[in-house]
Amino acid sequence: MALTALSPDYENHIEYRDLEKNFHGNRVVYVHWEEHLMFCAPLAFPLPPDMPFAAFVEAIVKGHYNAHPDFEKIDWDKVEWMIDGVRTKPDMSKSLADNGVGHKSLIRFWTPGLNGFKGTAS
Repeated sequence: MALTALSPDYENHIEYRDLEKNFHGNRVVYVHWEEHLMFCAPLAFPLPPDMPFAAFVEAIVKGHYNAHPDFEKIDWDKVEWMIDGVRTKPDMSKSLADNGVGHKSLIRFWTPGLNGFKGTAS
């Protein structure tokens, strides 16, 4: 459907509220455990860019996905990661920023051999 703006410069009047500068030094980071749709959408967190990736895994990933029945079966050495559409093996000792995590980045992870509760992707 076509859109006709009332003013040709209407975008110049928009104040975006989700800019990084509005998060007090943090970045919004989205996280999603693929094939585990008990969590139907990525979770969002305001995180400091200098947070080590290992701390992110311990505090954020493990701290928020541990309710799933598959959680205790995760082999963390085999987890596959994707940051903003690029498959990667994050350096756990480096920061989120050093691993390419920016404001509003999406971090997806897969746990090989675990495909949701009883293989249902949920």
